[in-house]
This record gives sequence, C-alpha cells and structure tokens, in this order.
Amino acid sequence: MLKTRCKLRVFVATNSPCLPSRPPVHHPPRCCFWPHALPPSRDMATSSELRSPVLPRGRPGHAVAVALTLLLLAAVASSTAAAAADVVELTLLTGAHEKGAACLDGSPPGYHLQRGFGSGEHSWLVYLEGGAWCDTIESCSRRKMGVYGSSKFMKAAEFNGILSNDQQVNSDFYNWNKVAIRYCDGASFSGDAEAQDKDGSTLHFRGLRIWEAVVDELMEKGLATAKQAILSGCSAGGLAALLHCDDFHARFPKEVSAKCLPDAGFFLDVEDLSGERHVWSVFNGTVHLQNVREVLPKDCLAKKDRTECFFSAELVKSIIAPTFILNSAYDSWQTVAEAVGDWYFERSYEVKKIDCEYPCNPTCSSQLPT
Repeated sequence: MLKTRCKLRVFVATNSPCLPSRPPVHHPPRCCFWPHALPPSRDMATSSELRSPVLPRGRPGHAVAVALTLLLLAAVASSTAAAAADVVELTLLTGAHEKGAACLDGSPPGYHLQRGFGSGEHSWLVYLEGGAWCDTIESCSRRKMGVYGSSKFMKAAEFNGILSNDQQVNSDFYNWNKVAIRYCDGASFSGDAEAQDKDGSTLHFRGLRIWEAVVDELMEKGLATAKQAILSGCSAGGLAALLHCDDFHARFPKEVSAKCLPDAGFFLDVEDLSGERHVWSVFNGTVHLQNVREVLPKDCLAKKDRTECFFSAELVKSIIAPTFILNSAYDSWQTVAEAVGDWYFERSYEVKKIDCEYPCNPTCSSQLPT
C-alpha cells in the first residue's frame, strides 16, 4: 500500500520538524541520491531540488528492494560540497543522424564518460539525467531552446555524488567507469515519434533511439566487458531507469552483476489538493504526444491504458532484474551511500523502513499528498 510523507523541496540543513512540500511535478525535477550528481543548469535552476514520495515496502528476496531514505544530514551536505568535483567533457553520439537518435531540436544526443581505474576498471555505472517531461507541442517547443532539448547548449559537467571519484564521498563506486547520459527528449528516454512545431520545424521525440544508440556505443567502449554494472537515474531519469532496467540487464551474461538503481523516480497517480490528477495528466500528454509504447510492459498494456503503464507502480510488477528503488525519507539508521552499497554488494539483505507513517508529525498533515 502506498503511503505519503512530508516532502523535502531543497537540500538544506534545518531544525524544522516539517519541511515544505515539493513543487508540482511538471517543474524541473530534483537532483537525488547524494546531492547534485549533475549540477542544475542555468535555464532550469530548480533541477537540484529533492523530492521524497514514498514507496511500498519490499520483502526480502524480491527483485525489487525498496529503500526509504532522506539526505538531510548536514555532514553529508558539507562533505559533498567540500569535495572537488571532476569536470567531464561532453561526448556527442557518433552517427546520431544515421541512427535516428536526436534531441528535440534534431541535434545529436550526448553523454559524459569518465574512465574507471584500479579495481573499478571493469565496473560501470550508467546514470540517466532527469529533467521533467514535455507533454504538449508548446512545452516541447520551449524545451528545445535549452539543455533539456538540445545538445547545442550542453557543456562539460561536474561529477558529484554517486558520480564522484572521491572515495570519502562515494566509497563503493568512486573508481568505476561512470557515464551520465544527457536528457534531451522530454519523455524519460522512451518516445519514438515526430511532430511539427508551430514555426514549421520538426520536433524529434526520439528518446528510445537515444537510449539504444548511446548504450550501444558504450558497449563498444567497454561496457560489454563489464563484470559489474548499475543503471541509475534521477527523477525523470529514475523513471527511465525503471523503463529500461530489464533491457540493460539483458545485455550482459548471467555471471555479470547488472542491477538497477532508480532514484526519486517513483511518481504516484494520486489527486492533489485541488482534486486533480496532475501527474496522470502530465504522463498522459507525454505518452500520447511522444508515442511511448515499446518500453511499456506488455502484460500491463493488455489490461490498461498506456498512461497507467507508464507509472512506476505498474513497471515494477514486470521487472526481472535486481532493482533498488530509492526515494528519500528521514534516515535515522545509516547513510544513503551505505544502504546502496550494502544492497549492490550483498553485504546485507535487510531492507529497513526507517520513518513513521504519514502524518508522523501533525504539523505536516495538510501538505500536498503527492
């Protein structure tokens, strides 16, 4: 059963027992996990905000393990900020036009690759950038004028958090090969269509082709020989990690430890305070405008509308690959880094539900239950 909690909007140290609720989902999403894995862009300044919807609790032995954690420790914030971030150059996809992979404006998609070293030379972490969705011609037209719709505006990126090469910040994955795939399609790397913009130009909804072409190129660059691999992502990228989890897992031999870590990508189909199903509305527009179909579970499509099948609650029913669903809640037991490391390296099989049921604090009970 899905529960709701008070929401964290901005990553700050605070003495307040109740934190402000997050903005509507159509706003640029939050950066997750360890804060600022990729820094927010100037045209989407709020993309560093955190969100914390709550997930159903998993049971030991299930492929989908659920972690309920909140990055609210000032020590984590200060240590992350203090660590010098590596700047990783942008790589544009080779032969993007021939592969049909394009950002909204038709420019080639891109990614940032930092090579692993030492014991992490044959381990890979692939991170899908988040950044909300565009569900109308108008919103996609605006989106193509920035980094979330065109590689023309993309630059080198700082790697922090789970992408950091600082062992003190990222003790389990610091020396892995790390890739951040930039998000420029507006449909969680899942659409496959075209539409005409109002100015007569073409809007390219090719998120699925971006995913396939970039991962194919990474396989050629060493991902195919990985001994350990993780697919992760934040917010809309977290949803994308769920959508592509089994495809990612299936690319490796059985002896390879390939797992998925969707971060803050579990969006709920619930009414807001006005009685509207806002998330459903955004997803419905996105799914139909961008022809999202191929990545959706066939069992779900046989019974339900495509929009319903785009929600994480439906996606997790069919996922085979080992998956750790991370959405933030107050962590009184261990840090997020420890929890994820314990799960991936199988140091602990216990999944801890670590905060109280909503509303655990009566001052939070009037907040938006999304």
